[in-house]
Amino acid sequence: MNTAPFFIRKLKSAGGILCLFSLLVTASARAEEARLTDIVVTSVGNDLLVYLNVANCFTEEMTRAIENGIVTTFTFFITLSEIKRFQWDKKIADLKISHSIVYDNLKKIYMVKIPERSDDVVFVQDFFEAKHLMSKIVGIQLADTSELKAGMRYQVRMMAELDKIRLPLYLDYVFFFLSLWDFKTDWYTVDFRY
Repeated sequence: MNTAPFFIRKLKSAGGILCLFSLLVTASARAEEARLTDIVVTSVGNDLLVYLNVANCFTEEMTRAIENGIVTTFTFFITLSEIKRFQWDKKIADLKISHSIVYDNLKKIYMVKIPERSDDVVFVQDFFEAKHLMSKIVGIQLADTSELKAGMRYQVRMMAELDKIRLPLYLDYVFFFLSLWDFKTDWYTVDFRY
């Protein structure tokens, strides 16, 4: 008696393999669409600030998962380095910022956790507004300008990714498609001289 789950047995057929391949191609095409936009690195007073947005990061599958109460997290990675000519670059800042969203179906409200804001968790009823909050970094402090040297070259590198969803083992067979909407943007760089 074959004890492999039904899904695994079906994948052994040529049709199942072709179906899986087409899903992977579609998912990778979607993942390539997610990108960082509206990147601004600026100094205000004594703070070096970063602004950015992730475009094309919400798919239909992700929207359905969120509306079914699955916690979804975007993680932003931002680094600042001093570029040196004949030495190793000096890393000044290395930030990891996570935005999370969960939908409360009973209250019909989205809870968006944004740790860089003073109110940490924002409650909104409109999904468009919740997506907007999830996909933006607004004026996060990267460094104090006193750490920067006049005339030196600096580089800010940044990227965003959707954290993988962790499901109980028995649900992995049923919801295997959730891994198909993982995304990771390319690394983006901004070079400047202070």
